Amino acid sequence: MRLYDTLARETKEITPINGETYGFYCCGPTVYGPAHIGNFRTFVVQDVFRRALELGGTPTKHVRNLTDVDDKTIRDSQAVGQTLKQFTSHWTEKFHLDCEALNCLLPAIEPSAVDHIPQQVVMIEELIEKEHAYAAADGSVYFRISSYPDYGKLSHLDERELDLGKTQNQRANDSDEYEKDSVADFVLWKSRRDEDGDNFWQSPWGEGRPGWHLECSAMIREYLGESFDLHSGGEDLVFPHHENEIAQSKCSCGGDFAAHWFHITHLLVEGKKMSKSLGNFFRLDDLIEKGAKPNELRLALIGGHYRKQLNFTLDSLHAASEALDKLLKAERALAMLAGADVAPSYEDLIGLEDKGLFENAWIGLNDDLNTQRAIGAVFGALRRSQNEPEPQTQWKGLHFMLQALGIKLPEIVEEVQEDVPAEMKALAAQRWDARSNKQWAKSDELRDQLKDLGWLVKDGSDGYSLEKI
Repeated sequence: MRLYDTLARETKEITPINGETYGFYCCGPTVYGPAHIGNFRTFVVQDVFRRALELGGTPTKHVRNLTDVDDKTIRDSQAVGQTLKQFTSHWTEKFHLDCEALNCLLPAIEPSAVDHIPQQVVMIEELIEKEHAYAAADGSVYFRISSYPDYGKLSHLDERELDLGKTQNQRANDSDEYEKDSVADFVLWKSRRDEDGDNFWQSPWGEGRPGWHLECSAMIREYLGESFDLHSGGEDLVFPHHENEIAQSKCSCGGDFAAHWFHITHLLVEGKKMSKSLGNFFRLDDLIEKGAKPNELRLALIGGHYRKQLNFTLDSLHAASEALDKLLKAERALAMLAGADVAPSYEDLIGLEDKGLFENAWIGLNDDLNTQRAIGAVFGALRRSQNEPEPQTQWKGLHFMLQALGIKLPEIVEEVQEDVPAEMKALAAQRWDARSNKQWAKSDELRDQLKDLGWLVKDGSDGYSLEKI
């Protein structure tokens, strides 16, 4: 596989440093609420990356952190009268459920920031000893970015843009909110404040807690070492978060840190930046309430190349639904020709050599993780697969690519139940006609009407079913 490297600004071959297992780190969620579809675009693309490596025969060590202490988790846990642990545990569970619904593989290790505060304290002590950090009068500790000449290389910023020391005395950047653009010395340890409540820990500099950037460096060091294969996250993390990680890691413990940087571009929703005020801010549950299925969302999220801005629309979910139905019908037809019944498992497909007509889809996926090209090649292969010899090979090749992309086929649904009232059947039939004619607004309106009347519509490849709510 070849993949674009943010630091080098070119595509590079993906090869494990140790020649065996590919170790990579992904910045995980801040567990203060449900993740939105923008977050999940990143997590789903990272999942495809891992699948492609593993199915190609390269074992992986996937580490993804949980941010369970920062400004937002502390603020929101106190607002609802819960301990930090109670609050973040609830949203961690929700995140896991959403990942499962979207068919994302579990990371090998999923460490939390709170569980690794001792490791973070050790790193701060090392940075102070080496004069890369200093303690302020209030007990906070800051990293001195002027002590690290390579600061800004990942984000390609020069010294004028960084404006070294601009807010060194103001401490304006001691917030670890994600949207904060820190352009000066950044906080490593935040001294205890009244608004923190009981959320503080002991340190050589007094009571407080780590800054947001430090947790990833400490956990990477713990589980992947001082030099590892790849670091990934959304493009919004390039600066300052990943820039700060590089500086504090290289200055505290040396090593090369990440050999490769893999960033995923943001998505738009209906052509605009996702915002609650615009009414285009969606979480997985929001889309399920509109009748969408998680496998439709996953297919929509990987429908464009990860380095290009994806415009997510509700119509794209309808298109994904139709595509999945086509995949199901083609798979069933191939299965009949092959005399196959139970689909091969993920483990059974690792290292599959003969992918039949689906080899081109695999080549596309390994060319800078081009999911758009791979999906197109899958459908191109399907159009020819039933006229090819060795249907068993084609059937396995199809399932290989479905696993590589993480696509789950729809379940075959039963016909509408006999005990459904005639009025509901009529509304459901109207909705199916509207959906079949791509009258999406009318289809959604009828679905909502049925929901208000207490009935949930479930679409399948050959029809629909109604279920009493």
